Amino acid sequence: MSRLNYHHLFYFWRVAVVGNLTQVARELHISQSALSVQIKQLEHNMDVALFERSGRSLKLTDMGTRVLAYANDIFSKGEELESFLIKGVEAEIQHISIGVLTTLSRNFVESFITPLLADPKVSFSLTARRMNNLLVGLANHELDLVLTNRPVALDNHDALWQTQLVSRQPLSIVGPKANKIHTTFPQGYDDVRWVLPGKATEIRSAFNSLCASWQYQPDVKAEADDMAMLRLLARDSGALAVLPTVVVKDEIAQGILEEYQRLPNAFEHFYAITAQRKFVPEVLLALLQQHQKKK
Repeated sequence: MSRLNYHHLFYFWRVAVVGNLTQVARELHISQSALSVQIKQLEHNMDVALFERSGRSLKLTDMGTRVLAYANDIFSKGEELESFLIKGVEAEIQHISIGVLTTLSRNFVESFITPLLADPKVSFSLTARRMNNLLVGLANHELDLVLTNRPVALDNHDALWQTQLVSRQPLSIVGPKANKIHTTFPQGYDDVRWVLPGKATEIRSAFNSLCASWQYQPDVKAEADDMAMLRLLARDSGALAVLPTVVVKDEIAQGILEEYQRLPNAFEHFYAITAQRKFVPEVLLALLQQHQKKK
């Protein structure tokens, strides 16, 4: 493979970002044919197809999407340097892309991104996906960070992912405020019904262990893996739930629900996952360090 031509890479980057060959040629003051030739030369030198061409339209290939992520890092840093040299200031806005597990508590996500909301020099995007799709997004450099309550499998030996525990929330029994049970579990819990996370979740495993230690058999009315759905069930069903109070903090503040008691030595863990070979924006590093201190 020939050495990477950054001039050609810049042309590819502009076309990929703008999405229009004619417009980019006009902005760069070169002919459209010359621009097209140089992008094809980049593809030839790298021995990859970056665009799928259909008539006048261009669509990034999978490899093109991955190359674009690297080009974003390279040229965004270049623009930041140029801004610093000319104006003596850093680039005005830094952008990060965050992937969120579809079943994760939205209240936790909100608390995690609060520092970003307060920073006028930062913009961000949130994308909810299933776990496998989140990891694909990291691998393809579509995402800078993934938030999840599930760590990457321990049998993954390819050293691709970096997992950081950013928070742990104590698990509690939560129910209607008007019907609060004041005795310690399992006393007084014989005739109640439960809405619980799915059997494969960390929360359910902790609750099952507690029940087994007391030989208590819960009467399960409903199960839900999605924290947003579990929140609604806890609010509207009249049954008791087991979850971190952060999930239902609004309902507790409004007096609809109340924390009956915390489960002993039981927590839900929240993780931030990044791709080790991916350039990590400085604002993201600072965010992770901030949550590491809070943990």
